[in-house]
Amino acid sequence: MSVKLVQRLQAVDALRGLVVLLMLLDHVRETFYLHKQLADPIDVATTEATLFISRTLAHLCAPVFVFLTGLSAALYQQKKQSRKAVSHFLLKRGLVLIALELTLVNFAWTFRFPPETLYLQVIWAIGLSMVALSALLWLPLRALAAVSLLLIAGHNLLDDLHAAPDSLWHLPWAILHDRSWIAAGDALRIRTSYPLLPWIGVIVAGYCAGKLWRPGCLPAARGRALLTAAAGLLGLFVLLRLLNGYGEKPWQAGATFGESAMAFFNITKYPPSLLFLCLTLALGLALLALFERAEGRRALLWLATFGGAPMFFYLLHLYVLKGLYLAAEACWGKNQGDWFGFNAVWQLWLMTLLLALLLWWPVRAFGQLKQRRRDLRWLKYF
Repeated sequence: MSVKLVQRLQAVDALRGLVVLLMLLDHVRETFYLHKQLADPIDVATTEATLFISRTLAHLCAPVFVFLTGLSAALYQQKKQSRKAVSHFLLKRGLVLIALELTLVNFAWTFRFPPETLYLQVIWAIGLSMVALSALLWLPLRALAAVSLLLIAGHNLLDDLHAAPDSLWHLPWAILHDRSWIAAGDALRIRTSYPLLPWIGVIVAGYCAGKLWRPGCLPAARGRALLTAAAGLLGLFVLLRLLNGYGEKPWQAGATFGESAMAFFNITKYPPSLLFLCLTLALGLALLALFERAEGRRALLWLATFGGAPMFFYLLHLYVLKGLYLAAEACWGKNQGDWFGFNAVWQLWLMTLLLALLLWWPVRAFGQLKQRRRDLRWLKYF
């Protein structure tokens, strides 16, 4: 493996590490701040600014992670020089992620078996997106770019289309675009939290971006391309937000500058609106360009440790959080109505920092195991 490839992957892993830490913050919130429920988009009139910022930072997680999944597939193809090998790997890994979502991930959230409710969330969406990309990558690059643009920019045209629960279209449409509940018999309900269509667009966009890492593309030129794309997406976000029309729910200025700012950046995640993806992918591309310039720095290496074993970290942090919550509830009871919870947002940030420091050690050990035991093929799925 060349030095350039190692450096490039370090930047990708560091960005992936950053977003999984922001995910950790959001999951700490979902565990210890359930008494302050947040809608989608957030109700800015009743939400304190610190909580709004915490949740909005976490919006980076899914788009950047899905984009990097597509980019990693393109880098893997450059290494293998075979679309067939990449297609097979994406298919297998996608199916593994779907299986993990339905089993270990859902159990970590509910601690119920058999489950009463199945939540089809981000791991499910990534898995299905990988399966979709395994088929789509056989298309020419221009056709792939067109598919990505159509799904990201055009899916909001479908927002008013709904299928009744008794319709044959209800199940597929709930999975593809209309976040909904699905009844699976008398004892099980399914929640399609991450409708799929826009996420396919994002993973395909990441795969297309892999062209910037082909041999002959200099880091300086790649950095300029990433920053130009970031500026274009950010400009489109601002323009469409000011026009207050397509791509997001309308916003209104508030009584104060802070309320107006929150309203302006209050965007819809389920499914991710066009403006949601414009803003988050713009920030992700800019960070990727900056991280490439900062390769080798200690902070980047620290972040890359988390990004090198993301699935292991994901499963580990869910079970750690569940164990901590049950222990806290046993010690102090339900101090926030139906839940145990913290009293202030700064406590969420403090706990996130402490958990990040604690979990870094087992994640590093697992990453080293992956590097050392390449004969254990199942490790690469984590």
